[in-house]
Amino acid sequence: MSQKQSFCVMQVLPTLESGGVETGTIDIAKALLQKGHRAIVVSEGGQMVSQLDDIGASHIKLPVQSKNPWIIWRNAQILKKIIQTENIDIVHARSRAPAWSCYWATKNSHTPYITTFHGAYGHQNRLKRWYNSAMLRSNITIAVSKFIASHIQAVYADFQKHVQVILRGIDTHQFNPDKTQTATVEQLKKRWKIPTEHIVMMLPGRLTRLKGHAVFIEAAAKLEQQNITYLIVGDEAGKESYKAELQKLTQTLQLSDQIRFIGACSDMPSAYQVADIVVSASTKPEAFGRIACEAQAMSCLVIASNHGGSQETIAPCQQAFMCQPGSIESMAKAMKTALSTTPEQANNIFRESRSYIYENFSLDKMAADTLSLYALQLKCPPPTRQGSPNAEH
Repeated sequence: MSQKQSFCVMQVLPTLESGGVETGTIDIAKALLQKGHRAIVVSEGGQMVSQLDDIGASHIKLPVQSKNPWIIWRNAQILKKIIQTENIDIVHARSRAPAWSCYWATKNSHTPYITTFHGAYGHQNRLKRWYNSAMLRSNITIAVSKFIASHIQAVYADFQKHVQVILRGIDTHQFNPDKTQTATVEQLKKRWKIPTEHIVMMLPGRLTRLKGHAVFIEAAAKLEQQNITYLIVGDEAGKESYKAELQKLTQTLQLSDQIRFIGACSDMPSAYQVADIVVSASTKPEAFGRIACEAQAMSCLVIASNHGGSQETIAPCQQAFMCQPGSIESMAKAMKTALSTTPEQANNIFRESRSYIYENFSLDKMAADTLSLYALQLKCPPPTRQGSPNAEH
């Protein structure tokens, strides 16, 4: 099979509401279009569909978020028709339920099929591992970090094949401290009611338990320092009861005057410029750790839980601020270490960590590596499939 000059890639994921998987999908769609290729995304839809419209990519709405076996099968038949009618050259699934549909849709065709293993999915029993194995039934599986590649090898040793690490990337053109407007940053400080001369610590990310908000709040209480404003920034949709629980905790610890629940922020580069210290407090290992990369690119000191993808994304010069996952005492100690950093030390850290991110975790690198993989798949016939959907692993 000769390599095509231009091709069409169909990415399939559950929804386009918010998150790293969704952002990565749009990033790759944009990269495809910039190189003269076609980009189609299939999902249940969501608020980020407008971003696809803005870049000129196509979106097809389909209930691929469903785990219902009948709907998964029906989606497979619809996807098979889309592959034919839209002349799809490559199918790229980014989640388990869609991956099963894509597997069946491509099973008897010569359409190269790629999956991206985005997380260390729950694998407590045989049934869960079998369900997760949908991500390893493709011609090739992308692991988003070395941590995920090691996880695949350890948990799915009987099934793993054709795994390639392509490190996730952030837009270093967007996340660049030289590109933010001082006036915009000052407006955010005013809107978020940050007192003049206060140090700002920020925990970004969706409001969900695994992000470690309670650990962050309790560690802040141990500092007993009044000149710090703590920002919790992230999508709160559907998490009202969890937010109320966290607000009650701040009241109990007498931190209501210092902690701000900001909600979603559409201008994260400016938000990082508001912060002096950014915290990634995840209690479960992050597959990649987009927040840590963005914050380092934006010249912030970063405190991160010492597990998962963070062990790769945190620059060597920032590793003194890493803490034990879920440990209030360890996080409080890391906060104190960061607070004791001198301006000269901080400037050196900012310079080194920005270089580290630009060299290893840029969107440009991720996009180039992914498009090269697409092209490689079109250059050669797809490898013979191994295993069957009824095999148990």
